[in-house]
Amino acid sequence: MLDSPRAPRVREAARLQQRTARSSTGLFLLEGPASLDEAVRWQPAQLVEVFVTDAARERHADLLERAGQHATLTAVSDRALAALADTVHPQGVVAVARQSPVRLEDAIERAAAEEHPLVAILHEVRDPGNLGTILRAADAAGASAVIVTANSVDPYAPKVVRATTGSLFHVDIAVGASTLDAVEAAAAAGLSVLAADVTGEDLVALQAEGVLARPTAWLFGNEARGLDAKTLALADRAVRLPVYGRAESLNLATAASVCLYQSAFAQRS
Repeated sequence: MLDSPRAPRVREAARLQQRTARSSTGLFLLEGPASLDEAVRWQPAQLVEVFVTDAARERHADLLERAGQHATLTAVSDRALAALADTVHPQGVVAVARQSPVRLEDAIERAAAEEHPLVAILHEVRDPGNLGTILRAADAAGASAVIVTANSVDPYAPKVVRATTGSLFHVDIAVGASTLDAVEAAAAAGLSVLAADVTGEDLVALQAEGVLARPTAWLFGNEARGLDAKTLALADRAVRLPVYGRAESLNLATAASVCLYQSAFAQRS
């Protein structure tokens, strides 16, 4: 058992909490049995090593037996695991996995070939919780690709990974392309590009028009600045979510979830 947080393997894995280490190694951390279970079910070949406490090994024996078929299981003390975890009360399981980003063109091409083509393009999204929630919502709405453009938060950051609750392993993720390249790739594949923006046309009216039923790439902007005029002009149409109450607006993750689900409903109606 590795008892000390200073043990070389623990320290090496803990470095993956930093973006520079994730970028240089192509690895990332995922925490908790739920995320590990999704990795084992959907992308087991990406697993490298699983750090586990004795208590967690007893609680999740079946899961860890399955994980052990694909990765090294390493016993650690509670204090060693705490050095790897991003949460205040860790659940005794932290895994190291390989990142699996997809080329922009491949992600768009695969999405366009789906029965209900739906993609999310994220322009300079900076908040880890927002990105993780949007990834989860995109997965739930049936989107097959999320494009995380340059100058956005790292989709493999611990807080993002945790917020996805495993959806990270279900959808194609393309990282680092410019927003222009992402929009052009979507348009070339026959997707209609809709930008979520307060200056746009009413979502309900566009749904009645049948616009949302088309193969679609939604473009979502930065939390504070939204989409600048130049970026907004890249879209085929801008779309506004109606606000019926007194709230000034919806936050990014909530608005993105609504837009993606409205497209999912329309495409299946």
